[in-house]
Amino acid sequence: MRQPARNSSGSVATTTRRLVPLSAAAAMIAVTMTCGVEQGPAPTLPTELSSIETVDLPAADEDGTMSLERALKLRRSVRLHTTEPLTTKQLSQLLWAAQGTTRSNGFRTAPSAGALYPVEVFALTPDGVFHYLPKGHRLELLSRDDIRASLVEPQFNPAVIIVITAIYQRTEVKYGVRSERYVKLEAGHVAQNLLLQAVALDLGAAPIGAFDDLSLQRRLGLPEAYEPLYMIWVGHPAE
Repeated sequence: MRQPARNSSGSVATTTRRLVPLSAAAAMIAVTMTCGVEQGPAPTLPTELSSIETVDLPAADEDGTMSLERALKLRRSVRLHTTEPLTTKQLSQLLWAAQGTTRSNGFRTAPSAGALYPVEVFALTPDGVFHYLPKGHRLELLSRDDIRASLVEPQFNPAVIIVITAIYQRTEVKYGVRSERYVKLEAGHVAQNLLLQAVALDLGAAPIGAFDDLSLQRRLGLPEAYEPLYMIWVGHPAE
């Protein structure tokens, strides 16, 4: 698992690097070194998930009632939610915004380096743990356990927790040492899509990065290849 360095006080340490301008030729050499085939494929880790059943989601709407500009203005992190659950239609729309397909060739709502799509999205609901399948816009049920309460403090009550994970090996095969940067950028694209869609649905959402990676991975029952990068709490705003 990729863990940030920490200083003696336990806080995350930061490193500042001075960027040196590269000539066009030097930049081309750098790209060739990091992206070339000499990197070789990354070791393969198990990625199979054990599903109980597959659930079809209702079709997502492609024309909403709120403009993008309005959603951008209204977007705020909302951590306090009511106990009202999300509808299947709302969950469907959120997942489509995060990773739904937009073209018959499989292109998705969020950009991905080389269209390799290392990001995998999971939805934690009262009905269990689900894995989103962009192809066919479906969910596969992995567990019937509601684990949301074990991931949040008692004062918080998200109706759904979206977990964004990544399988780095999918990108490393082509982009080598640059892959970690590309994957994490992609996770940010996915998260912002989801946050803006929540606003457009009159829901409140908050991106969460403070969690124990390994513990979350185990609670979801995921293979080692799936590295958790982000949690998004979503619900009806109580504020």
